[in-house]
Amino acid sequence: MTSEHYDVVIIGAGPGGYTVALRSAELGKSVLLVERDDVVGGTCLNRGCIPSKALITATRTIDTIHRGEQIGIDCELQEIDFGKLRAFRDGTVSTMRDGLLALLTFRGVHMVQGIASVVEDGHVHVRPAQGGQTIRIRTADGDFKDGGQSLDVTAGDVVIATGSRPKPLDVAPFNHVLIDSTRALALNSFPHSAVVIGSGATALEFASMWNSAGADVTLIMRGDIVLSRSDRRAAKILMRELKRQGITIVTNAAITAVDTGENLGVTVHYTDADGNGQEVFAEWALAAIGRVPNTDGAWFAKASIELDENGLVKTDAYGRTSREHVWALGDITPGHQLAHRAYQQGYVVAETIAGLDPSPVDEYTIPTVVFSNPEFASVGYTLREAKADTELVDVTETLIPVMSNARMLMSGASGSVSVVSGKKSADQSDDVHVLGVHIVSPDASDLIAEAQQIIGNHVPLSAAARNIHPHPTFSEMLGETLLKADGRPLHTR
Repeated sequence: MTSEHYDVVIIGAGPGGYTVALRSAELGKSVLLVERDDVVGGTCLNRGCIPSKALITATRTIDTIHRGEQIGIDCELQEIDFGKLRAFRDGTVSTMRDGLLALLTFRGVHMVQGIASVVEDGHVHVRPAQGGQTIRIRTADGDFKDGGQSLDVTAGDVVIATGSRPKPLDVAPFNHVLIDSTRALALNSFPHSAVVIGSGATALEFASMWNSAGADVTLIMRGDIVLSRSDRRAAKILMRELKRQGITIVTNAAITAVDTGENLGVTVHYTDADGNGQEVFAEWALAAIGRVPNTDGAWFAKASIELDENGLVKTDAYGRTSREHVWALGDITPGHQLAHRAYQQGYVVAETIAGLDPSPVDEYTIPTVVFSNPEFASVGYTLREAKADTELVDVTETLIPVMSNARMLMSGASGSVSVVSGKKSADQSDDVHVLGVHIVSPDASDLIAEAQQIIGNHVPLSAAARNIHPHPTFSEMLGETLLKADGRPLHTR
């Protein structure tokens, strides 16, 4: 296998890449999917979203056990069998991965393991993955066969979906005890103590998970609040809940050094808000300060694919790059680094290549979710963003505590739901619209879907407030907040 032609060649088999592959094949295109790993699914399926949520599912069972003790269920957590827990995590990943692989095969997508690059003439060159001697071709039964030492492919269109990797600290590289999220998911047990550096979704999820598993967790962040780009009121409520659960949170801190020994154990040095030097010792330190795009290959410049100052690929709303017939999506493009964003980008790219006329992804209506305890979910404008938009008037934020909801009261949870609303100055109807929704509560990750539908479909507030929610459910919280925002509160003042 030395040279072939495909309608679409995709570099990277993560959420964005495999979405393009599946949709393009569905639209009758010949498709080649090139992935450097020996598995499909990218970071999300193999080293991120799915394995982490499997572990979080387990630690929430621990929380349920503790909650049972508070309401009259006499139970005791005797031990955590991490071997079985690891099998549960790996089995979940394997099942999802096998299903994806079967679907790609069913749709007729050709798959190759190797490292791909776009060469000057717009063709794609594939060389063996790191540590390999040959290109590996995925067969119909899911196995691999030898594909030779290199592969040169011509393509009608090339889609780059190479993803991202964890960003290291400036003061210290990753090592055996200063770890990234990939290594954290591969630990053979939950830590007894941990320092988590960062304030975003990954940092908060690991801090919550390890805290629920009994670890002594210290969360150190550069700013004064978690999720600094999110709604500040909701973020403050989440911080309050994390502290109530026993997580130590250090704000306005700067990491100055990380000392590690030959054995387990790490000391993180930092300056506090007053400029005083401090240190904290733990079994592990997790640096979760963001991710960097995998665009550092020299071939990007050689192929005339323009990057911005952050190394992200410049694209238009449909994924077109500066190079004709070369497209990009996912974590290597500016915007939220989220799997569900990449899915939607994948649909847009595949359908545009096929000559259809899809609507571009509406970045404003992409929900963000943090699987902390309690969960955080958000979509649309924050209050600050809405007030800064000169096309909006009469902007307000309505907030209710979740303890006004019966199901939340039963769960023992705390949190809030807030709705940002306002009028569009150019709208002749004078309708008030829902501009943003921000939730801190159990199951916020599921509740935010309704909010996305309301905002994405531009439903007026008065109509959204008439949605009927079953009683008693968590979903009523959003309904109650919408009613209050519409001036018709029921179970709240």
